[in-house]
Amino acid sequence: MNKFRGTGVALVTPFNADGSVDYGSLEKLINYQIDGKVEYLVSLGTTGESATLNKEEKKKIWAFTAEINNGRLPLIAGIGGNDTAEVIDTIRNFDKEGYSAILSASPYYNKPTQEGIYQHYKAISESTDLDVLLYNVPGRTASNVSPETTCRLAHDCKNVIGTKEASGNFDQFNQIMRDKPEDFLLISGDDPVALPMIALGASGVISVVGNALPLQLSEMIRLCLAGDFAAALPLHLKLIEFTRLIFAEGNPAGVKAALKHFNVCGDQVRLPLVPATAGLAEQIIKQIQQN
Repeated sequence: MNKFRGTGVALVTPFNADGSVDYGSLEKLINYQIDGKVEYLVSLGTTGESATLNKEEKKKIWAFTAEINNGRLPLIAGIGGNDTAEVIDTIRNFDKEGYSAILSASPYYNKPTQEGIYQHYKAISESTDLDVLLYNVPGRTASNVSPETTCRLAHDCKNVIGTKEASGNFDQFNQIMRDKPEDFLLISGDDPVALPMIALGASGVISVVGNALPLQLSEMIRLCLAGDFAAALPLHLKLIEFTRLIFAEGNPAGVKAALKHFNVCGDQVRLPLVPATAGLAEQIIKQIQQN
């Protein structure tokens, strides 16, 4: 599980002007991350606009990402949803060649009970021999995976190896750290709180910021994991305003504006998302230049 210690990046999905997937830019993005010394990649997490991609597009992106990565970094596939049977069907029909784990966001909109969330993830874990990472993001799903449910899954399901926690609730993080199995991974799902979470015992971050600034972010995370918070703190503080700006009009519009500045990919997104406004894009570029 050390393969998921450090900086993972939830890759954006580049699009052409006509809305089709831009595979040339996706190749550039993957190589940009590897050159930026991140530890692993997440293909088609929610930052990848997976909600607006059809099944065939997803299969092609997963296969293409594995081909371009070519074993250089561990790969995680984002496969989640609010229909348990459909999630399981996707996992069973996805070509897992080159992938080490599944990252699965908790069910959205349905607002299941904790028992429903437990049974959802238990069914997913039993459907695959890949490792499974939970993803708790109540601000988007309208339900919280409680610490008790997280740790119950960690103890009951051998291939549930960690959780990407984006609840922002440090009381919840405390409880998970206290009650989880020793080798279960607590991973920050929010860039701004990665440093304090690692101080608590988290194993790193699955990042949006890393798409644009992989070298800066991954260096900061490595310093934190080495316990050198004095050296990490200035890097963390330097990223605060950039992070605020890229989320100001939603994700991934902001980080795509930054990637366009770096000539990695365009800033196109799929409806109902829209690109960052010209004013915000200008602020993001100015912030990059100041750093």
